[in-house]
Amino acid sequence: MANTGKRRVLYRQGSGFWRMTAKWVLVFGTLYLLDGGLIRSWGDAVAWPLIGIVLYVPFGIGVAWYPNKDRRVELTPVELRVGRKRLPMESVNLLHVARLWLEGRSTADDQPVLRWPRAVRVVWVPLWDGRAFGVEFPDPAAFAGVFGDFAVEACGGPDAVRARAATETYPEPRPMRPRPAGDAGSRTDLLDLFD
Repeated sequence: MANTGKRRVLYRQGSGFWRMTAKWVLVFGTLYLLDGGLIRSWGDAVAWPLIGIVLYVPFGIGVAWYPNKDRRVELTPVELRVGRKRLPMESVNLLHVARLWLEGRSTADDQPVLRWPRAVRVVWVPLWDGRAFGVEFPDPAAFAGVFGDFAVEACGGPDAVRARAATETYPEPRPMRPRPAGDAGSRTDLLDLFD
């Protein structure tokens, strides 16, 4: 949790630009060291950093980072910001989030959060009108933990959540764009190395 001026930030996820750049340097630096130290001469191995530099803009930035640049996420007690979009907390069904969190689940699926595979990257944010939209995360369990704890606190604690969940009714949140039945999450591909 971080404080930014007067605003309390509960969770922040950047665009991943510097993480992607560091991994890019690590991969091509390792190739340079292995090639120069074990296979060929250092003069021949200098081709790897040059290849990395040449491919960095079209593939590192253009393919690996640019499509994900709007995945910045910031959770505050007032709103959830995803990219440039802002969602006020009044429209989020925090009671549903808190109830699932107390059961050891979150809004991604019915599996306990601790058993989520790495490929599950979407956390569904339920709205009071019955819709839910998905937000992608490199580590969805970390966001689910912060979001669940915040929802329980905002609803008045575990006892208040259980009491309200027993008496209040609300529409079961449904994803705005449901994924195909066989799709358990985003598919892993080679560019996930730099994601």
